[in-house]
Amino acid sequence: LATAMSTRPPRFLVLYGSLRAASYSRLLALEAARQLAKYGAAARVFDPAGLPLFSQDAGGDDAKVLELRALVRWCEGMVWCSPEVHGTFSAVFKNQVDWMPLSEGAVRPTQGKTLAVMQVEGGSQSFNTVCALRVLGRWMRCVVVPNQASIPRCHAEFAGGALKPGPARDRVVDVVDELFKFTLLVRDQSPYLAARYSE
Repeated sequence: LATAMSTRPPRFLVLYGSLRAASYSRLLALEAARQLAKYGAAARVFDPAGLPLFSQDAGGDDAKVLELRALVRWCEGMVWCSPEVHGTFSAVFKNQVDWMPLSEGAVRPTQGKTLAVMQVEGGSQSFNTVCALRVLGRWMRCVVVPNQASIPRCHAEFAGGALKPGPARDRVVDVVDELFKFTLLVRDQSPYLAARYSE
């Protein structure tokens, strides 16, 4: 076990799942990044526009793929934000995760990283997407924090590109707070926690 905590700001990658110019999952991602910055964290939001459709036959040398993979290696935690499309996360979001390798040689880029999940929907509240994102995060060997955010009627929750004060914003702040704290606890212990008996 590590006996001392790192003192540098924790690093976070924020992903969203839409290419629309007026994307609410993008606005939610930017809100999460702003809140993380208030905690003193370094947060980067990846723009999925231009990311090619995943193919196992592709070499992975596309500039957007290289950018995404570098950010995954750089970060210690992630925030995943997706709109709900047909009861689950969007294809735009899944394409980003598909480009994240489970292993690069002896390195597992996502293993042991913390993860918070959020969703937006245009109608009544749903938790389908955050639940699906949890399964996806577990499959990517992330430490998914217990709290989550689901923003119903998202068109009414944003003003000037930011979440309005109220319960929805409070929930997002709670999720970011929990993610930040979990990351401080986990990041220095990640090699110990991720070690496997079978290996």
